[in-house]
Amino acid sequence: MVVQVLAPGDEGPVPLAERALHLHPDDTVAIALVDLAPGTALAWEAAEDPSGILRVGQLIPAGHKIALRPITPGEPVRRYGQIIGLAGGRIEGGMHVHDHNLEARRPDPVHTFSHEVRPAETVAGAEQRTFRGIRRANGRVGTRTYVAVISTVNCSAHTCRAIADHFTPERLAAFPQVDGVIALTGGLSCGMEVGGREYVYLQRVLAGMIRHPNVAGAVIVGLGCEGNQPADLIANYGLEETATGPLTWLTIQQAGGVRKAVEAGIEAVEGMLPIANEATRSPQPLSELVVALQCGGSDAWSGVTANPVVGLVSDELVRQGGTAVLGETPEVCGAEQLLTQRAISPAVGQQLLDHIRWWEEHAARMGTSINNNPTPGNRAGGLSTIYEKALGAVAKGGQTPLMAVHDYAEPVTGRGLALMNTPGYDPVAVTGQVAGGATLVLFTTGRGSVFGFKPAPVIKIASTSDLYRRMADDMDFDAGVVLGGVSLEEAAGELCELMVAVASGRPSKSEAQGIGEAEFSPWCTGEVL
Repeated sequence: MVVQVLAPGDEGPVPLAERALHLHPDDTVAIALVDLAPGTALAWEAAEDPSGILRVGQLIPAGHKIALRPITPGEPVRRYGQIIGLAGGRIEGGMHVHDHNLEARRPDPVHTFSHEVRPAETVAGAEQRTFRGIRRANGRVGTRTYVAVISTVNCSAHTCRAIADHFTPERLAAFPQVDGVIALTGGLSCGMEVGGREYVYLQRVLAGMIRHPNVAGAVIVGLGCEGNQPADLIANYGLEETATGPLTWLTIQQAGGVRKAVEAGIEAVEGMLPIANEATRSPQPLSELVVALQCGGSDAWSGVTANPVVGLVSDELVRQGGTAVLGETPEVCGAEQLLTQRAISPAVGQQLLDHIRWWEEHAARMGTSINNNPTPGNRAGGLSTIYEKALGAVAKGGQTPLMAVHDYAEPVTGRGLALMNTPGYDPVAVTGQVAGGATLVLFTTGRGSVFGFKPAPVIKIASTSDLYRRMADDMDFDAGVVLGGVSLEEAAGELCELMVAVASGRPSKSEAQGIGEAEFSPWCTGEVL
């Protein structure tokens, strides 16, 4: 977006709609399309001034909120027709509304559950779409083919990376169907209770990666004395029967040290590559696609352009019989009422509320609050409270029924829209979603996140055209065209075509730069001894 500062006296009154977006009739704020200078006269038929003029009282940066009328102390402030906080003091019409005068408080929400929600209708016959996917022997369909080298403990992380680094593009040239050998290494395993929350989450993530339809073979590497033993991981999740491809494991201590473990790991991968290379692409129904919905580096436009566009793509994916997975539970807080009322059952809606309550209590135990979620970049981009951020974030989930709520990294086995309980931190959230089975990620950003993730390709959607142009090597899709007059439906149609192309093998921008291994981050809730 080209930023323009309108100084008083540059022109006469200009229609509010040309300088700001009033998103909902109930909203008490509008979003500045350009920087608005003090004294700028905005013509608005609903202005309290009899002249029909709303005069800007102070500099309003582009993307930030301008009060449309006087707001009394403690009065709810609305955007999207929903409460984004309470006025911290009197706010005059034309003034800047942001975290200096907007408190992250709201009246106790009333959550309703519908007893009439039905699964979304799906298409049949000629309307069914396909992508060129990779059907595995167990029936699951992938979008990429990787061999993964997986550490059970940080002590074996270097060894895993050394094994994977051996397989340069030159060494992989003989295996054209293999997208790469990747090292998935975390920072935990010891210092946690065996069988406790951290242990379960870690094992669930590792098992999910080994069973992932984009992983055609896996080598597990441990140190040998850690709490998360490779043999226990395999036994606990039946991985000898459920792994997508060949599976083996070793420990550095049994191998005789790092050098010998690296040699053994290289030999194991070399034995898997010919098998992985047998993968072929063929037309597969779009119903086999599982897409993680994620946002990072959000700004005020994310909830106006990128997220609603993704929401329409999510709806179309569900209409095709596919699966979309929301995450980032803390970034649902303030918008959960929009999901509970379309949950497939009261029980599913209550599961979401239980997770949100846990997050509020967890934040309090850690001495912080949910409202610490909006980052400095989010706030600079115009987002003032977690409630405002959440209302834009849940737009990624479209309008279809919420079919299921899953705990972190649990397998997503159903179809339709689901939510997975994850933190808002992108690497941890996507790690859980992909471990749960997501084979592609739609990732919206307003500030310019450069996120990638292996083994699932990531499509990054820019909220403004300025961001798309400025970071052309990193952004896959320009949702900012919506601000220029392109309809949400037209933009969603183009994004859907891109999603099908990337699922069929076209590299995303992050893949083209080799981004995606360092982002692997299993969730640690803090219970490390």
